[in-house]
Amino acid sequence: MKKILLFSLLVLVCFILCGCVSFEEPESDLLQVIKSRDKVIIGVRDDAPPFGFRNEIGDLEGFDIDLARIIAKYLVGSEDDVEFVPVNAQNRMMKLESGEVDMLIATMSVTWQRWQLVEFSTPYFMAGQAIMVDKSNPAIGLKGMQDSKFIVVYGSTAEENIRKTIPDVEVIGFKTYQEAFRALKEGQGDGIFADDTILYGLAQSDDSVKILAARYSEEPYAVAVRKEGTGLLLEKINYIIENLQKSKQLEKLEQKWRINH
Repeated sequence: MKKILLFSLLVLVCFILCGCVSFEEPESDLLQVIKSRDKVIIGVRDDAPPFGFRNEIGDLEGFDIDLARIIAKYLVGSEDDVEFVPVNAQNRMMKLESGEVDMLIATMSVTWQRWQLVEFSTPYFMAGQAIMVDKSNPAIGLKGMQDSKFIVVYGSTAEENIRKTIPDVEVIGFKTYQEAFRALKEGQGDGIFADDTILYGLAQSDDSVKILAARYSEEPYAVAVRKEGTGLLLEKINYIIENLQKSKQLEKLEQKWRINH
């Protein structure tokens, strides 16, 4: 949690340096639209356990789903007044920019490149990228795996990071984590490079794989909103997240969904 608080301070400094903080209340704001609509529309993952996935009967569950319901309750008075729109790593930014969703709570890592396009809240979770391999694989990390074939999900920060770390590595990509996991099981690649939280979710019910100990990045997850007309909304979301941090509710969600660090 200390890492999240330090990153939150960095976020505030960047906002100020970039001139992104305005103390003038906008004439109109998405928060007012949400309140008048009496419903918040949130883009979430349905392929990234334990953050967002479908249970046995097809209902959405996970850490991000619970967080989305809490935010909805603060914004419009009920955790049931929320509409979930499934998104993936390739289309989530498009769905936000087009106005199809009010915000993204979708394992969205804060990066400088994304910050040019959207606004981010105070981070609510800190992940780190790791490698999942078959249990029989003797590898202990990227060192010694330069000739390996890595599996990534298109549009994720992992795709960019693995190419930076090992420029000449062979990479194959898939649209979803389920497809990536299936490819590893079928031997199409030697390892999956992805956020450790998602890898833990994939490995929970399969003891034929393992996650190597090393971490290769810090991936702060945050709520994303559009840049224009969201000042009041972003202020409210930050207030909610900061209160959830202080009250230890975010830690309780981590325990509920068995998210390892």
